[in-house]
Amino acid sequence: MAQRRADMRPLVVLRPEPGNAATSQAARALGLTVHAAPLFAMAPVAWAVPEPGDHAGLLAGSAALFRLGGVGLDALKGLPVHAVGAATAEAAQAAGFAVAETGEGGMEPLVARLSPGRYLRLAGERNVPLMPPAGVEVDTRVVYAARALDLPEDLAAVVQGAVVALHSGEAAGHFSAECARLGIARGAVALACLAPRIAEKAGAGWQVVEVAEARTDEALLALAAQMCQTVCP
Repeated sequence: MAQRRADMRPLVVLRPEPGNAATSQAARALGLTVHAAPLFAMAPVAWAVPEPGDHAGLLAGSAALFRLGGVGLDALKGLPVHAVGAATAEAAQAAGFAVAETGEGGMEPLVARLSPGRYLRLAGERNVPLMPPAGVEVDTRVVYAARALDLPEDLAAVVQGAVVALHSGEAAGHFSAECARLGIARGAVALACLAPRIAEKAGAGWQVVEVAEARTDEALLALAAQMCQTVCP
């Protein structure tokens, strides 16, 4: 484990479990002081499984769908997966799916490269609307939902003066609202964001907002670790 410096900012990790525990453990291995506070609880929802033969592939925007999709996923294992990133691709393979493509930079660039055809998108209740190119159809099925949680009030003082890691636009928006509810001064909070859209969803007024060089947890943690050491109080 790396040695902690006394003047380093703490890191607040807001992503849902089980990802929160993994990110927090990796951050502590980098020598960071970590406060874990999931802002969402994930749960499966009932969904109708479509006919697999009607689709050319499966669009996967989150690793959570393979954990929460339930037995309905079994009927779709013949469909090649177009995964939004490496973590999602790994989850697909662990669930028994073949991965045809692993994207970077979000779902839109992935969809823009698809060959003409009809694709099945499995997603969470809060999903980004897509604008597929000509010749591409996307059917969306919601297989899980995220219930928003309150930011613990006893964490307010820690957040004000911390680096906060944001893994999703939904987390950014909800965190922003929670800061307003708890009276947390944005000007004292530094944000490390996984993607540009997440930074946009967080809004303005933060002390510092930085975006990771790649859409991976490793890249986000590298950025957060640097910010914990270099962003002045």
